[in-house]
Amino acid sequence: MLSIVVPVHNEERSILPLYDRLTAVLSATGRTYEIIFIDDASSDRSLELLSNLALTDGALKVIRLRRNFGQTAALSAGFHEAHGDIIIAMDGDLQHAPEDIPALLAKVDEGYDIASGWRKERLDNAITRKIPSRIANWMMAKASGVDLRDFGTTFKAYRAEVLKDVHLYGELHRFIPALASYYGARICEVPIQNTQRATGESHYGLSRTFRVLFDILTIRFLLQYFTRPMHFFGAIGLTGFTMGSLILGYVALKKLITRIDIISEHGPLMMAGGLLLLAGLMMFSTGLLGELVMRTYFESQDRRIYAIREIITRESLEQSRTH
Repeated sequence: MLSIVVPVHNEERSILPLYDRLTAVLSATGRTYEIIFIDDASSDRSLELLSNLALTDGALKVIRLRRNFGQTAALSAGFHEAHGDIIIAMDGDLQHAPEDIPALLAKVDEGYDIASGWRKERLDNAITRKIPSRIANWMMAKASGVDLRDFGTTFKAYRAEVLKDVHLYGELHRFIPALASYYGARICEVPIQNTQRATGESHYGLSRTFRVLFDILTIRFLLQYFTRPMHFFGAIGLTGFTMGSLILGYVALKKLITRIDIISEHGPLMMAGGLLLLAGLMMFSTGLLGELVMRTYFESQDRRIYAIREIITRESLEQSRTH
């Protein structure tokens, strides 16, 4: 079964043509499907149009959020309500062509856990969108270790079990492949069409670049130090503690040997040593608290720090042979 998850916010002009194209493509696949629209507190007629469609199509579900929570929250709500074995996320502004869905499905059928869309020929403005996007994608790939050329597009196909291990918050929806790779997800890219927005205005601008930079730092920390925060804070703490101790040791030794007035001669140096020493101790304490928080998180929720792809037994092998 397929689940198509589409967040919308003030997309009244795109909803009907998107629905017509979606149903035509999905019917041609011969698979059972459901379409989930998430209305992120639209102020136009989007909800009215979606409600009318839901009356005539039992495969369509509309989720209405209480306020505008943003795209990540809308996608998370759709993923939670989806019942399909394969979940496809896409935008509701017709910049993602439903006709590309079979190409994404083909890669999942080959055995990949995530088929990520790649806008190979982008039609956006070079200065405000193309160049910042290229830089951001390069940084995301380096920070996450996932070799993708287009993290930003929502158009992706996922195996449902992969999304169970990924918890979204903030604006981390573009990092789902990176977060899923932590649990060993197999990821590939599929070239998709990139069409100009037919109606309305884009909800993203150049200012989003700065938020993306902060998200890159967040994802880097999560992937590298999520289960071992002491390795991050401890290294910084050890460096600060060592440097502070050496500086204070040098100042104390010079005081004992030369009997000079340390405050007047090396006051700033002594203050720097004291600050480094205290900062190092604080980082050590933060690392220890982080370790306690991680232990509490995993033990209280009975979560695992691993994900099992399959368990092979004699019975499972015999069943696979019979099928």
